[in-house]
Amino acid sequence: MKAKPTRWKWWFWGRLTLLGLVLITVSTFLLSFPLLPSGRVVLEVGDVAPRDIRSPRRITYESAIRTAEQQQQAEAAVPPVYTAPDPNLLRRQVERAHQVLDYLSAVRADPYATPAQRRAWTAAVPELKDLPPAVADLISTLSDESWNRVQLEVINVVTEIMRQEVREDRLEEAQQRAAAIVGLDFSSDEVLVITALAQRLIAPNSFYDEEATQRARQAAREAVPPVVRTFEANEVIVREGQRVSALDLEALQELGLQQPRTRWTEVAANGLFSALGVLLMGVILARFQPDVLQEGRKSLLLALLLALFLALVRLMVPDRTVLRYLFPAPALGMLATATIGVPASLVSSLLVGAAMGLIGDQSLELATYATVGGIVAAIAVRHTDRPVVLFRAGFLSALATVGILVAFALLAIHPDPLSFGLALAGAVTNGVISASLALAGLFFFGPLFDLPTTFRLLELSRPDHPLLQRLLREAPGTYHHSLMVASMAEQAAERLGLNPLLVRVGAYYHDIGKITRPYFFAENQMEGTNPHDQLDPHTSAQVIIGHVQDGLELARRYHIPFWIRSFIAEHHGTSRAGFQYERAVEQAGDPLWVNEADFRHRGPRPRSRETALVMLADRCEAAVRAYRPTTPEGLAQVVEEMFREVVGTGQLDDCPITMRELNEVRQSFVHTLKGVFHPRLPYPTAQPSLAPPPEPKG
Repeated sequence: MKAKPTRWKWWFWGRLTLLGLVLITVSTFLLSFPLLPSGRVVLEVGDVAPRDIRSPRRITYESAIRTAEQQQQAEAAVPPVYTAPDPNLLRRQVERAHQVLDYLSAVRADPYATPAQRRAWTAAVPELKDLPPAVADLISTLSDESWNRVQLEVINVVTEIMRQEVREDRLEEAQQRAAAIVGLDFSSDEVLVITALAQRLIAPNSFYDEEATQRARQAAREAVPPVVRTFEANEVIVREGQRVSALDLEALQELGLQQPRTRWTEVAANGLFSALGVLLMGVILARFQPDVLQEGRKSLLLALLLALFLALVRLMVPDRTVLRYLFPAPALGMLATATIGVPASLVSSLLVGAAMGLIGDQSLELATYATVGGIVAAIAVRHTDRPVVLFRAGFLSALATVGILVAFALLAIHPDPLSFGLALAGAVTNGVISASLALAGLFFFGPLFDLPTTFRLLELSRPDHPLLQRLLREAPGTYHHSLMVASMAEQAAERLGLNPLLVRVGAYYHDIGKITRPYFFAENQMEGTNPHDQLDPHTSAQVIIGHVQDGLELARRYHIPFWIRSFIAEHHGTSRAGFQYERAVEQAGDPLWVNEADFRHRGPRPRSRETALVMLADRCEAAVRAYRPTTPEGLAQVVEEMFREVVGTGQLDDCPITMRELNEVRQSFVHTLKGVFHPRLPYPTAQPSLAPPPEPKG
């Protein structure tokens, strides 16, 4: 008896180990090697070409290297930009010249000053501190008439020169022009004084404009047209024995002929990353969603999704600009959530985001972009009851990824507006693409792995489904009973956080076997006619019990998925057909003469909380219809008795439902049944009125 569990244990761990090793191997390969690398050469700048490398086709492309060289030359040819002459500086400097000349006039007018004192007072003026002593002496010895002429000419010279551009780096050139401007009717002493004073009173009025210079240089760079290179088919790009230049490497990359050199340390690092990622995923799933590891279909689907999206990363991310931002990471989050569950979706989004960062030159921006997009989509698509939910999740993930791009752009030192705009457009488009891919993936992976996706459940729940149509036409009482059971179980499932749509559809089909012999079941019988009265208890019990097997046969014939067939098989568990058993005991006279196994359903007992809800709802609805309680207390007592009977007979021993959850379910059932089976007041009998009708007004 213990050999079977041991074999199952070895098979379980062997399957998981094999799947993990395959996933690690595939991930390592996709992280380390480009897909379809045939026909490429492994060369870097400075390597010697081992053979003549020819262009396989005619190609014309914009050479970034040549364009950058032309742009640098154009930028270097732009001279520095200076500001225009400032008239305010001219007025200020002329005013300063008047102040200096007035001060010198005051020095000249002091009759008691010695020549040494006059020279010292003259040197006290900041502009004249380097004035030669001979010139200072000349200022004191000039006649008043001559000094007056000198003052006027100094003002004229300063004004004339500063009306023109005087750059700060060419001040000496402007000062040298002062001597040429002085009039010819001045004596040599006067010319010497005028020139010396004017040169020292001339100031720069045009300054270097860094911002304007950079704009001019940027305009010069932008004005350079892209340099186009053309290679004809079979033209030699690099000759044998020639050293490969950056320009040659660019041509090889444009033609797709260059492949990076394999670094085995990098391959080992990627293998370690893959192993750690798979181990982390296993630990998280074992803690928060163990059913993924236990069910082979789910674990295989998760591995397949990871491999597919890693392959997409390898194809879309390397050496791309806009295409990498179209990587549908949100589609992975939506698909994994809808088919497997939220924990598996979150961990897969995290792993694929990390892989995108590694493949994209270890970019933190790309890793964050993909991870956040996938996680937001996974959380936003918790219940995919309508296609619009997927597109809403795509919209929310687009908003999140746009926020990530804006945050990283704010951190960038020199952001490229064009690249940033294209990345934003890619992020917005990615939301729509991901939602569309997720919708298509649900239609593809749902039937392939026989998973209870929302769209398959919605298809099965349509009233025009052929099997439900047969139930409505051939067993209308059972059909309406199933609708009531579905309503009760669905509301209870919402309270427990289960999948209410799955429970509702399972309840629709749980009694489908009654189509075979509908008249043998009370809900389809007319008042006073019961075929079981004409049958012996054993035959009657086999008819009742047989509707489960009949339902499973019909479900297989109509291709109903196995996760709906479990509701058919488990909704009675191994319970006993009590009425028929009591009749058999009564007829036999002694319970020992009756084989109780002949009156029990074949099972199995409910193995999930969803099927347990349908079992309980089926029992309670039938009991309330049979006993017809007239008060809310009586109704609650009937429901409580049914729960006590199901639990007491061990029908829920294989189901992971707790007593607290059972109490929630019981309260939900009572609330629902009160709204349906509430007592109604009888309608009053209409009596003829003896009073005359009122006369019309007006």
